[in-house]
Amino acid sequence: MADRFFPNEMPDFIPETESAAVAASDSLTQLLLLPYSTLSERLKKAALDLKDTVVKETWVAKGKRVSDYTLYTGALGIAFLLFKAYQVTGDNNNLALCSDIIKACDSASRGSGRVTFICGQAGVYALGAVVAHHHGDEQLCQQYVMKFKEIKLSKDLPDELLYGRAGFLWASSFLNKNIGENTIPSTRMRSVVDEIIKSGRQLAKGRCPLMFEWHGKKYWGAAHGLAGIMNVLMDMDLKPDEVEHVKGTLRYMIKNRFPSGNYPSSEGSETDRLVHWCHGAPGVVLTLVKAAKVFGSEEFLQAAVDAGEVVWNRGLLKRVGICHGISGNAYVFLSLYRLTGNPEFLYRAKAFASFLHNRAQTLISTGIMHGGDRPYSLFEGIGGMAYLFLDMTESSQARFPAYEH
Repeated sequence: MADRFFPNEMPDFIPETESAAVAASDSLTQLLLLPYSTLSERLKKAALDLKDTVVKETWVAKGKRVSDYTLYTGALGIAFLLFKAYQVTGDNNNLALCSDIIKACDSASRGSGRVTFICGQAGVYALGAVVAHHHGDEQLCQQYVMKFKEIKLSKDLPDELLYGRAGFLWASSFLNKNIGENTIPSTRMRSVVDEIIKSGRQLAKGRCPLMFEWHGKKYWGAAHGLAGIMNVLMDMDLKPDEVEHVKGTLRYMIKNRFPSGNYPSSEGSETDRLVHWCHGAPGVVLTLVKAAKVFGSEEFLQAAVDAGEVVWNRGLLKRVGICHGISGNAYVFLSLYRLTGNPEFLYRAKAFASFLHNRAQTLISTGIMHGGDRPYSLFEGIGGMAYLFLDMTESSQARFPAYEH
């Protein structure tokens, strides 16, 4: 199991006020001792350099043609990174390039039939509309919204986030939060919620209020299972019994977590090894943080903090990405900090980001760390690291991409 992650030898916490008085013996410790404002400026510079490299390798070098249009591993993820760069810097060149890439993704996605934000056309249309809105092109914005409204959801669609109903609902929420309330009518969203709740009740069979299946497995994680679906449902206008279903499902997960504090990847799994956003504690933490905020529950907050300890101890993965790497795991601490204001969590996010800034490129080049099968992508590669670094410039605004609003 230890071969999946680097031992975390960084101090558990260094108060910012004491940092200048501590002598640093190595370059990583020096980063940890920097005031947050100084470190965030370094991270922003590194992020913008990474962004330029990612664009060059995935857009310019490929003749501005798109084969993989998805946010997960493809060109839409690069557009999402550019939109983040625009939000941080205000540079309209990033917004214009972002818009060009989305138009290419629109062409490449035709006929795919995929309906989610992370891996489908819903992501292309939702991001396209929001970017056009920021650009002041309301005609293009409405064109994308109309395309979004024409998406058809098949009856055999799964319920999970990456390819299923939850992923469509997340895209709907993204539009409503960024364009305006009821851009996607509540009646449309409600019909999808009804399908998810119906499916979850049918499969639960008394073990848990809601249970879902993807490819024959009852997954628990953010990408394909309970954590991701509950995360999206908490954004919806739920009936009182449905609210209790969500709470009960989260309580079931907490009750049946591993003794280590980590969470199984699927129902009945006894293998305690994955500490990823997609499977394991990190994705569950983000959902529990939302539950603590939405329901005002100390129970869910404590469970989130407990799982955060797992991420601190076992989350320095030998991978760089957002989905199953250090970049994604850093968001656990940003999310906990945003909810609690506890500086220890901000320090821990700073520590994970500093580890990446200091060592990732060398570790990847020497083969010790996996740079991702798509090494420049948002969810697997250094595109995700660049996104994290940009998010670190304003921690109160940091959100796990395509998961937290």
